[in-house]
Amino acid sequence: MSKKLLPGTEIEIIHEIPRGQFKHVLFDFDGTISLLREGWQGIMAPVCVEMICGTHPPTPEIIRAVDEMIDETTGIQTIFQMERLVEMIRKHGLVPEDEILDPAGYKQIYNDRLMVPVRERLAKLAAGELTAEQVTVRGALRFLELLRAQGVHMYVFSGTDRDDVRNECAKVGAAPFFEEIWGALPSKEEYSKEKVIREIIAQHDLHGTEVLAIGDGPVELRNVKEQGGIALGVCSDEVRGEGWDETKHKRLLRAGADILVPDFSEAEKLVEYLFPK
Repeated sequence: MSKKLLPGTEIEIIHEIPRGQFKHVLFDFDGTISLLREGWQGIMAPVCVEMICGTHPPTPEIIRAVDEMIDETTGIQTIFQMERLVEMIRKHGLVPEDEILDPAGYKQIYNDRLMVPVRERLAKLAAGELTAEQVTVRGALRFLELLRAQGVHMYVFSGTDRDDVRNECAKVGAAPFFEEIWGALPSKEEYSKEKVIREIIAQHDLHGTEVLAIGDGPVELRNVKEQGGIALGVCSDEVRGEGWDETKHKRLLRAGADILVPDFSEAEKLVEYLFPK
């Protein structure tokens, strides 16, 4: 199906929206701004398959079920993904009950593996072997500059642990743009993207179209749409850091995105569309 693009751009308009009213902009972080965790799905999937199968060989059914779970839950807190993993382990019945860990135990295994490439990238960034532009989605930092010039309030709300997302946001040069950087807390009751959206809307007496969510996962887009806000989906190919990822495109269309972009390389035109003069 051909995309309905803003003339002369790669900005896809799914729904006509009220423009120029945005006061608060909520950003997802990983895959939307930062590429430090690029490839996380390729780490989580083998971990999940390994934990479900135990000493048994993996089956195509289990591999497919894990891929579907990750696709559905992209953007949610990791601990909730690990709760789903525990359910899957019990459902398949290949691991003795007394060997099944709690969700926090599986989260620790996953995080330990994920942080190996993340720390390598951070070290290269610190040594000057990588630039901030190379570890962020194309045009993301410029887009943040242009949004700040519009006088909007900007926040990060991420499913990544709060200390990690705050550290990584600072390292890629994005932290100064945000009034608050939220991430997952040890107690999942204390934080969820849905809770953050509700609280911002209530605290500032906002009407739906004054809130814009920007993310590459369906969770944050659905959450803001449920509150009457506007959703901008980022369908970036994280390996290249730019260009369309058609899997993300389909996923974010299903989540109800109002606007879709492959990256922020057309930051000026995107801001002109969102805030028409």
